Amino acid sequence: MITMNELLNTGVPFIAGLALGGIFFGGLWWTVRKGLTSDRPVAWFLISHVSRMAITLLGFYFVANGNWQRLLICLSGFLIARVIVTRVLRTPETPRSPLTKEADYASHTR
Repeated sequence: MITMNELLNTGVPFIAGLALGGIFFGGLWWTVRKGLTSDRPVAWFLISHVSRMAITLLGFYFVANGNWQRLLICLSGFLIARVIVTRVLRTPETPRSPLTKEADYASHTR
């Protein structure tokens, strides 16, 4: 039987890792979309990078609370969030004609 203390020591860091990963990778996706069409892409990417890193590192610091096991659990949630965000935000591939596929293949250097 799982005790409340075990649940707090494993569940909370894992959920926090999922949230931190969602913020980090969702923010990265949003930044790329906005930054590529912006008049000032350097500002978008720089501010986003610093903000996402600060939020993530502070989150890891407070969640771990000096306990490396909690840090690893949080990190596992963070990495799983990466997979989830990547799959949820994946853009559908546009269908290409066989000629386009052949031209793409021919243009690659070997």
